[in-house]
Amino acid sequence: MSETETSHDDKSCVPADSPTLDNSSSCTQMEHVSLAPLSRVAICGGTHGNEMTGVYIVKEMQRKKVKAAGSLYVTPVLTNPRAVEVCRRYTDKDLNRCFTDALLSSPVTDSAPYELRRAQELNAQLGPKGGKEAVDLLVDLHNTTANMGLCLIFYSLDWLTLHLLKYMQNKISSVPVRAIQLDIPLSDAYSLEVVGKHGFAIEVGPQPHGVLRADIFNVAKKAVDLTLEFIQEFNAGRTFEGGEVEAFTLVKSIDYPRDSSGEITAAIHPELQDNDFQLLRSGDPLFLSFSGETVIHEGEDLYPFFINECAYYEKKVAFQLARKTTYSFPSVSVEKD
Repeated sequence: MSETETSHDDKSCVPADSPTLDNSSSCTQMEHVSLAPLSRVAICGGTHGNEMTGVYIVKEMQRKKVKAAGSLYVTPVLTNPRAVEVCRRYTDKDLNRCFTDALLSSPVTDSAPYELRRAQELNAQLGPKGGKEAVDLLVDLHNTTANMGLCLIFYSLDWLTLHLLKYMQNKISSVPVRAIQLDIPLSDAYSLEVVGKHGFAIEVGPQPHGVLRADIFNVAKKAVDLTLEFIQEFNAGRTFEGGEVEAFTLVKSIDYPRDSSGEITAAIHPELQDNDFQLLRSGDPLFLSFSGETVIHEGEDLYPFFINECAYYEKKVAFQLARKTTYSFPSVSVEKD
């Protein structure tokens, strides 16, 4: 995504005649945009079987037989039931890395990883990815062990997503509400939310894996309720005014220091721990080695997130770094017949 530096932050406008951001666009006058109504929404949980908030939000929706919310047909989906049953992130393969075009179209057999077969089942049920028959909006619920508050994570930034982010920011005050954008082509986008016409993950933390916290559950449940509330009001004809929101765009991942055998030799520095989304400047501490030496950040000032995420040790990621961008978006309302 093309960006213009403004101090540590960037500011982008997007074309008023497009529902999605265009990487090559210059700033233009924001005009009102009409979008198609959204009639089908999937609320998904348990993509990672030990992230308990989404598991129990979906189970509660299924228990109450939630199928409709005003103008919406709502489908609650427990996405990785085998992993949920054993309370593990996954059984064979990380399901939330199985939704690239290549993996969704690959031939599978009974000996293929369970999560790869499950990804294709979900794509058939809720998609297909990029298809006209896909659900209008897919929301996938996750937990992180990092101190990230409530985050919406998405690939393409469309008008609907930006409006939902702003709506949640105006309605939720108990935790910070932020957005993370993964600047990856749709064909290579790997997580479940890309199956819907619109989609995002909701990431809430800190919460240990395999543990359910009421405060974290309530924040995620509020975000789900606000999403459905927004869409009902949108479908009913309300005009939502334009505005601005910030998003953190992933730049790179940082691994732990390691020795020649691949063993970790340092932990996250105490001054960095729990300081997700706080600007990291050159010279700031990153790691504290087991022998007591400090490893500092060198280079561009960036924003860290997923700091010391438990599930990312296996991926050799200590934290990720992002740039902050401000996006302008137009007013929107539903298309009239």
